[in-house]
Amino acid sequence: MSIPHGFADASIDSLPLHVVSRDTIGQWRATQDPSALAWLDAQGFDGSPWTAITLPAADGGIAAAVIGVADLLDPYSYGHAPYALPLRAWSLATDLAPEARSALHLGWGLGSYRFNRYKQPLRQPAQLQTGGDDEAFAQLAACIRVRDLVNTPTEDMGPDQLEQVACELAERFGAQIEVISGDDLLTRNFPAIHAVGRASHRAPRLIALRWGDEAHPHVAIVGKGVCFDTGGLDLKPADGMRNMKKDMGGAAHAIALAELVMTRKLPLRMTLLVPAVENAVGPNAFRPGEVVATRQGMSVEIDNTDAEGRVILCDALTYAGEMKPALLLDFATLTGAARIALGPDLPALYSNDEDVARLWLESGIEQRDPLWRMPLWRPYLRYLTSTVADIANGGPSKMAGSVTAAIYLERFVPAAQKWAHLDVYSWNDSDRPGRPAGGEAQGLRGAYGLLRKLSST
Repeated sequence: MSIPHGFADASIDSLPLHVVSRDTIGQWRATQDPSALAWLDAQGFDGSPWTAITLPAADGGIAAAVIGVADLLDPYSYGHAPYALPLRAWSLATDLAPEARSALHLGWGLGSYRFNRYKQPLRQPAQLQTGGDDEAFAQLAACIRVRDLVNTPTEDMGPDQLEQVACELAERFGAQIEVISGDDLLTRNFPAIHAVGRASHRAPRLIALRWGDEAHPHVAIVGKGVCFDTGGLDLKPADGMRNMKKDMGGAAHAIALAELVMTRKLPLRMTLLVPAVENAVGPNAFRPGEVVATRQGMSVEIDNTDAEGRVILCDALTYAGEMKPALLLDFATLTGAARIALGPDLPALYSNDEDVARLWLESGIEQRDPLWRMPLWRPYLRYLTSTVADIANGGPSKMAGSVTAAIYLERFVPAAQKWAHLDVYSWNDSDRPGRPAGGEAQGLRGAYGLLRKLSST
């Protein structure tokens, strides 16, 4: 594996980097000479989280640097360092446990990231000297994959470009790839995907990647790939449409998770499914009040064309369920209601299986990749009642919007199928240490931990 951006080969000349916290700074200070302590006191450095300071050398240069962190196992604790420190190579001088060292590597890489496809950053990050950390670097690559896919505008990241990404992964890892697009979706019985995407000049499609040994447990991963969401004929206002290039964030997570599984060669058999569309306005756009057929056979009344993600997912989930995988996961930027309930940092987790939910939550805690379980409160199906179809994709009530979206999806998952759904924001609204504004991976590392546990049982 090549050395990621923000890292330096071990042969590069470097200066020592110390890692402290408010709890450990006293012990560390006991090892420093009086001149260093006087400098630290003059600067008021106390090891507070997301702080950094350089120590002077006798010749007027830099002798070393110190960063303050909150949680040694949280990658984002280190995310400020690459741009807070002078632009040069640094080598870790603190004895960290392997788990903390991996968190440092991941956090340094996340903090070094800037989306540079169209604009170069004003400066490069400081470099961390490393001897290699394949596990941390594979997870870093997956997080960067999500960020890059979400940050890319739709003109350069439409359904056809998502297909190209999947094709490149298939070629790289020896996976099988199948793409069903345009009117072939009707022939192959994916009518809901077709209905949502038919108004765009770029054909809707279902992207399917298959990888792994038939003898291994089968996991299906589904990602919502709405490459741009105008809201359809129920048009979004300008501020609601501004960042809708990110509405394929679920697909970005699913693709990145699949890539991570293949990179680390987990003993799993995997099917990746991405329904990729643009929810566009045009003469043949699907309309409020229409009844749309689905692969499962259930008819759906379109209450609101801006609730399109669940419509394409129902065909993909039905198809995944037909394969009877050991586990079915889906990722989707599905509802604003999840953000109202939990804010931007906590994806909303829904699952019909207690063990799956517990393992994902536990893995999220271990990986410092948090999520929050929400209830599949099935009595709220009353909010999706239709008088002309089996179910509506929305309704007049504003109550429990994230819950009703999840139980809508559940109707298209076989009753005995273990399933979990993550309603994810995929976005940072503003710059924070390790979290530059723009696309973000959330729940991904926790999902990977879940799959590692599944593959080891």
